[in-house]
Amino acid sequence: MAESDLIEAGREHRNVVPLEAHAELSDDPNRPDPVDILVGQDETRLQQLVPIRHGRMRVTPFTFYRGAAAIMASDLSRTATTDIRVQLCGDAHLSNFGIFRGPDRRLVFDVNDFDETASGPFEWDVKRLAASVTIAGRNNEFTPKEIRRATRASVRGYREVLGETAHMSPLDVHYYRIEVESLLAKAGKKRRKEMGKTVNKALRKDSVRALNKLTTVVDGHRRIVPVPPVVTRADHLLEGEEREQVRDFFARYLETLPPHRAAVLRQYRFVDMAHKIVGVGSVGTRCWIVLLESADGAPLFLQFKEATQSVLEPYAGATDYEQAGERVVRGQRLMQATGDLLLGWSRYHRDDHAIDFYFRQLWDGKGSTEVEDIGPNRLRNYAWHCGAALALAHARSGMAATISGYLGDDKAVDRIFATFAERYADLNDLDYAAHDAAVKSGRILVVDAV
Repeated sequence: MAESDLIEAGREHRNVVPLEAHAELSDDPNRPDPVDILVGQDETRLQQLVPIRHGRMRVTPFTFYRGAAAIMASDLSRTATTDIRVQLCGDAHLSNFGIFRGPDRRLVFDVNDFDETASGPFEWDVKRLAASVTIAGRNNEFTPKEIRRATRASVRGYREVLGETAHMSPLDVHYYRIEVESLLAKAGKKRRKEMGKTVNKALRKDSVRALNKLTTVVDGHRRIVPVPPVVTRADHLLEGEEREQVRDFFARYLETLPPHRAAVLRQYRFVDMAHKIVGVGSVGTRCWIVLLESADGAPLFLQFKEATQSVLEPYAGATDYEQAGERVVRGQRLMQATGDLLLGWSRYHRDDHAIDFYFRQLWDGKGSTEVEDIGPNRLRNYAWHCGAALALAHARSGMAATISGYLGDDKAVDRIFATFAERYADLNDLDYAAHDAAVKSGRILVVDAV
């Protein structure tokens, strides 16, 4: 179809799902209990780490929201839903955007978490992002006006950049990226100084810094230092039959890389590995770091993280991939023009149980904005860029013109999604209180400040 036809098809879809319907939040009396959803997720996690997950979630309503993607996926399934499907991030909240090095070593700003990626209605990601802005603004004690302006900015950034990509060729969309150097050049003096701190911190995050921070030399050998419970040794995986299984597991990962990239990794040798807790919602899933070393001693840290069923799949439909790790990698490769060169997946077999993982570099110029520490103007600016990055990620699915036609080019949709965000933030407050009550009653055990 021609671009104009796709835009018109989007406009006509308003007759099926009116824009105004996206402001609504279901009042279904049979809504699943949010605590039940979280506890259900805990069943497949490392039980000794589950209390840490809940301890991190209970800090604020925003940290709770970060760990509650499964709750929101359930709620989104009962909202007005379009048939305009794209590859979704699945967990597009403010803290899942950031900067990292592209393959050409230049810093870019983009979505940086794809654990829940799956195909689904485009507006689910937009709603999760918008709600995260409102919740973050409340957490930072901004005024209602400041919060609404920031929330509308996230939707406006999405709408404006998506409209821009609707008139571009698919190849140009693929190459379009938000470069940090360009953002710095456009920023005012104060904003440039604030961004500079984040950029400088990210530039220092590489395998050499990780080596100095995470390891020491023991009896002439480089070893990852345990810092329980955040970093724990994995010596049991490095002995006997387990070691051979790990070797096979890593070999299967190499098979998922393009041959020229696998050839790079084959020039490194295995040194050590450990388990490392990361994030909020991911706590309790298996997340390992492995130290490799080249012939001349150059370090390389990889992270392999457990991949499970996306929280979206029960509602948006199952993916076509046999392994959940492949789902994450394929989704990320589609949504990012500048993804990690060493992104791949593998399956580990243990005690007749298969565990899926995806691999990536541990630190490669990665940096993120501390949402809890920014003011209202900076939040508004940051939210706009998150919306813009999300638009680019969605546009690579090839539906930009249809989505652009559906949303239109005025501010009406910004207000509509901001209204939804306010209503969902209210619901998140209730869920946060229910979670806290479950902690106080002893139903959920927590370990705080980890």
